[in-house]
Amino acid sequence: MNVPSRPISPAEPVSADGVVAAGAYVDGRRVANIAISEASSWRAKPGHVVWIGLHEPDLALLSAVQKQFDLHELAIEDANHAHQRPKIEQYGEALFIVARTAQLVDGRIAFGETHIFVGDGYLVTVRHGASTSYTSVRERCESCPRALARGEDYILYAILDFIVDNYSPVLESIHEEVEEIEDYVLSHAITRAQIERLYMLRRDLLRLRNAIGPLVEVCRRLEHDELSMVRPTMQPLFRDVTDHVRNIQERIDSMREVLAFAFEASLLVGQAQETAVSKKLASWLAILAIPTALAGIYGMNFKNMPELQWEYGYPVLLSVMAISCIALYWRFRRAGWL
Repeated sequence: MNVPSRPISPAEPVSADGVVAAGAYVDGRRVANIAISEASSWRAKPGHVVWIGLHEPDLALLSAVQKQFDLHELAIEDANHAHQRPKIEQYGEALFIVARTAQLVDGRIAFGETHIFVGDGYLVTVRHGASTSYTSVRERCESCPRALARGEDYILYAILDFIVDNYSPVLESIHEEVEEIEDYVLSHAITRAQIERLYMLRRDLLRLRNAIGPLVEVCRRLEHDELSMVRPTMQPLFRDVTDHVRNIQERIDSMREVLAFAFEASLLVGQAQETAVSKKLASWLAILAIPTALAGIYGMNFKNMPELQWEYGYPVLLSVMAISCIALYWRFRRAGWL
């Protein structure tokens, strides 16, 4: 339904704490920046969709949003307290979705959450913790009114797709570090600090996998279940998000295997180096054992000893020592011990 649009007034942007953006859309075009207190009246207009973005709102702001859209108290309680497991719940004709976000902060994966309320004529996002602003999603959707005109389920798809796509930069950064570690451990014994880093990376990757794994079930329900908020024409798009999530899972599993191999390889390299040192020490001990034994025998100063009074005994003994040591050195060298 085509509804005449009016220009956006510069006096309309919301200034309340926690409100990132709040707009009303008709046929994919923003017609007004609205206040939270006006959301219900805008949503009631035919053909209008209200899209509100919140960042770590307080309970008072969430209560105001709840009043405007008649949101369920349990969903508001979850949105007010972070650390929720990714899930999708249906409250009457509305959906409540929780997705985990991730960013790389100081070499560690930091996690955040996005809580999404979807109903007839509205979509509300609530961000907590480490996450990228959805301003770029809003701008991309607004640049293509034809796509945005599909409604709130398209906005839901765009946000979920953006969340999943943002896992890739995190994995790319970790992948580069993993490759550096893999190349290093094949030629050097790693230090304790590097071993701790390997452990941290594996643990972070496991936490990331556990965080995004439930998104497969969320997207599966959006794709297959007969949800009133998701039109059949949108289901293939959620299937695409599911494929992206599974691809991310495979990449995480692959990197965790590489890290495990790197750790095992470092142990093997260390053992090989220790073995090489042991062989060298054993070789030199064997070489030094011959002159030590001969010198010890003839250093006992017994009166009746063979060749003790022989004129050539001293040079012969030195020659035997030298020849024996050289022969052993050549033999160990040929065997690769020296």
